[in-house]
Amino acid sequence: MRPFLLLYLIVLPACAADGGGWQSLFDGKSSAGWVEVTGKPFPPNSWTIEDGCLKTVIRPGGAQDIRTVDSYRNFDLEFDWKVLENGNSGVKYLLQHIDEWNNNLGRQARARGLEYQIADNQGPDAVEPNRSAASLYSAIAPSPKTSPAVGAFHHSRILVHQDHVEHWLDGVRVVSFDLVDPDAQKIFAGLRKKDEDASTPIQRTTPISLQNHGTEAWFKNLKIRRLD
Repeated sequence: MRPFLLLYLIVLPACAADGGGWQSLFDGKSSAGWVEVTGKPFPPNSWTIEDGCLKTVIRPGGAQDIRTVDSYRNFDLEFDWKVLENGNSGVKYLLQHIDEWNNNLGRQARARGLEYQIADNQGPDAVEPNRSAASLYSAIAPSPKTSPAVGAFHHSRILVHQDHVEHWLDGVRVVSFDLVDPDAQKIFAGLRKKDEDASTPIQRTTPISLQNHGTEAWFKNLKIRRLD
């Protein structure tokens, strides 16, 4: 336990504040501030630092999501991302639990929460509008429709303030909903563990997670500010 605690103390100060209350979540050169989604040390077999980006690694041994060390409740999150043809990833927030398992591809570790979908809209993982880029994954399709260029960086924003949530892509708000809306409540119901009481409140203060979905994805310029 002691080595893990030491790592936790080392990575915790990574979020440096700048003007306007913004905090950088990634310094562009190290994994400081990030750990495997299970809380274990940053997984170099699944993520790397490349050209100032956090980048997924695709190779045998499994795929593990990563998460911030800190947790957030009301926040404004901005980040840039890029995928290639057929790419698929996501940014998850309001995490409700973590899954960890092994299959023929190796060890898997996945965050379960609301997801800002990142995808090539012409790829197999975005065939439905509610699975296209910037959607609330499998729940709310973006409006207007999105058409991010493959291989180019795009700017995204996730706003969570009290019960209200917004997804933005390249300066346009494309998803807006409240946590009490049926679409959101349906997702939370599906995220409950089998033995969990249906009346258990959803977790509102959680880390932010980046997904390794088995394709290459790049993230940079990640920053966040806490909202009252």
